[in-house]
Amino acid sequence: MPEEEKKKRKLLDRLKVKYRMVLLNDDSFAEKFSFRLTALNVFIATGVISIIMITLVTSVIAFTPLREFIPGYADEIATKRDLMALSLKTDSLAIAANAREEYIHNLTNVLNGNTDPKPEKNRTDSTKRYKHINTHNSKDDSVFRSGYESQDKYTLSVNAASKGKNSIAGFFFFSPVRGTVTASFKTAIEHYGVDIAAVENDPVKATLDGTVIFAGWSSETGYVIQIQHTNNLVSIYKHNSALLKKTGEYVKAGEPVAIVGSSGEQSTGPHLHFELWYNGTAVDPQDYIVF
Repeated sequence: MPEEEKKKRKLLDRLKVKYRMVLLNDDSFAEKFSFRLTALNVFIATGVISIIMITLVTSVIAFTPLREFIPGYADEIATKRDLMALSLKTDSLAIAANAREEYIHNLTNVLNGNTDPKPEKNRTDSTKRYKHINTHNSKDDSVFRSGYESQDKYTLSVNAASKGKNSIAGFFFFSPVRGTVTASFKTAIEHYGVDIAAVENDPVKATLDGTVIFAGWSSETGYVIQIQHTNNLVSIYKHNSALLKKTGEYVKAGEPVAIVGSSGEQSTGPHLHFELWYNGTAVDPQDYIVF
């Protein structure tokens, strides 16, 4: 028999040598517990336990919210807010650069004696005629919407299915308007939503697919529309200048449902008051949507 095979056999025999582990009472030396084991069994048991622990830890990191507390995993909402803030800063820098360039151009024209007439200011629409506004999605908009909604389809982000039926943290909400939040969610003063200053006559869009359960007028909040979504979630849009949908109509996420305005006694300017109610309780929309 070759020397190498002898060494392998000796190693295998050593792994199969049986040992007995005995637990004794320290005072009486009475045997309390004992069992037999081998080095091979200990190695196999250790390997199986290690694999099970690695699988459990990987599952916790990949499929539960605990992964956000591990360094290296970013909070999606916070990341989107940071990206939005950086985008706004970039736009501000671009506007400032264009304004400076325009200033230099005008100054050059004045020094050279070339003066242009003052441009006429844009007139606001005071007729309140909204029937001519085209609210149908264009072909390019539909393609962009489809690509945007499916870009996170295969990521490891926590979705509604993985977090259970009673959660909305995994929903991908569509921002109803683009603007600046002027009043945050504060239950202490009974402000159960956020106020978003937006451009007057801009469309207000549905945040998720759903059915219109109320579309009407109140003296305090003006034109109001409410949409029932899945998972017992309701979104509310107040202070609109006009409503584009009626009670009972089904709407898709991103579809215009109203026009930004300043209707109602509680409104002081063009804005949207937006609320989210989940299982009968108001939640902060800024926890789920970047405006």
